[in-house]
Amino acid sequence: MTRDSLPTAPVGGTDTQPAPPARAMVGVRRGSVTSAVVILVLTQLMFVVDTSIVNVALPDIGRDLAFSSTGLSWVVTAYALTFGGLILLSGKIGSMIGPRRALVLGVTLFVIASVAGGLATSAVFLVAARALQGVGAAVAAPSVMVLLMGITTPGPQRSRAMAMFVLAVGAGAAVGLLAGGVLTQTLGWRWVMYVNAPIGVLVLAGALRNLPETVRRRTSLDVGGAAASILAMVALVFAFTSAADRGWASSLALGAFTVAGVSLVVLVVCERRHPHPVMPLAFFTAARSAGPLLAMLVVPAGQVGFLFFTTLLTQQVLGFTPIRTGLALVPFTFGLIATNQLTPRLLPRLGERVIGSAGLSGLVLGIVWMALVAADAGPDTSIVTVLLPSVLLGAGAGATFAPVTAVIMHQAPAEHVGAAAGLNQGLQQLGGAMGLAVLTSVLAATGGLKHGLGATLLATAAFPLAGLALFGVWARRIPAPDPTHA
Repeated sequence: MTRDSLPTAPVGGTDTQPAPPARAMVGVRRGSVTSAVVILVLTQLMFVVDTSIVNVALPDIGRDLAFSSTGLSWVVTAYALTFGGLILLSGKIGSMIGPRRALVLGVTLFVIASVAGGLATSAVFLVAARALQGVGAAVAAPSVMVLLMGITTPGPQRSRAMAMFVLAVGAGAAVGLLAGGVLTQTLGWRWVMYVNAPIGVLVLAGALRNLPETVRRRTSLDVGGAAASILAMVALVFAFTSAADRGWASSLALGAFTVAGVSLVVLVVCERRHPHPVMPLAFFTAARSAGPLLAMLVVPAGQVGFLFFTTLLTQQVLGFTPIRTGLALVPFTFGLIATNQLTPRLLPRLGERVIGSAGLSGLVLGIVWMALVAADAGPDTSIVTVLLPSVLLGAGAGATFAPVTAVIMHQAPAEHVGAAAGLNQGLQQLGGAMGLAVLTSVLAATGGLKHGLGATLLATAAFPLAGLALFGVWARRIPAPDPTHA
């Protein structure tokens, strides 16, 4: 089965209308599709980079704004909380007001918050700005995928667009680490915030000029489900972050997990009753959509863990500067670019199961390889031993995210495309936070940075391994393509 032969009928529903093709978009021009795709990919890259660009700057931020050792983590967590917590609701709102309008609104908020963060004079000011950045990213991010699916036609055009999107998602973290190191060491930490302003203005100008608008859908807003989804996502991210900082048995972590569990129960009850749910339960009751969604939860956890602990390895064990740390991860991006170029050509011949399984296997092997390097790392460790696992991991990521993301979007009916896009990105945010919290606890339990880094990276490989298992179950249960499907 190839990606373009995937059925577009909704899981668990009766509406068989596929996602709107380019000709159904309002105001689309044949010559503007390429420009529109570039703008959308740049938007996604800006959001993904922002999840990691501040990491290298954290020591400087902490000293300048007098953060406490525990409070500094909120520079990262505040963004993840609002981004992950609001993204399901924002996907629904985007379908109601129109995805282009949602994208423009979200990017505008994101730019304003970025400038405010650069001007911050206190810890509270910066954390508030980071939270507002997350709100802007949550409003705009689901519309990126909706518009990308809408302006491209199934076949080579959409495959190329998806490959570019996946490149932005996969390479964003590494690009953020490199850019953060360069900006912090040359211009100062405030520029990791300011840099979003010119990029955001470019995105806004391109969006207003090149992006079409879809026909807005008249639908009722699922207020109960929206509130429960926000509380559940925020509580889960907060719970995992608190568990990493204070311990899994701390009252704060246990309380947050309890709130998350109750909220999820309320969400299920609300979604069963509402005719237009923010998170259709059918996504998780059919194996052909549940497998890719759950894989998208665990696979980013492995990638985020790899990048985070490799950063610790290079800076705190091998003694690299921030810039050298970023450069050490450039091969990850090279490997990802290489497989992104090949994946659209190989998918029609080999299908999602072969390509996706090969990519997930590459992720597992790359992380295990780095774990072996970390176990024996010392002052005499060659830089080549760090670069080679990064190449393999990047190649695996490039072959993994395109098939999984495409299937998630293809399975969603037209009225749920926004929800699918939001859920896809929300699970990535949740997965990254969850994985990093679990792995930080593993590091503490295995002897800390000096003795436990190899074991922690080995545990990191369990996440893409779980993704491979989920993907295999999903791939065997997808029904055969309908030969009459256009």
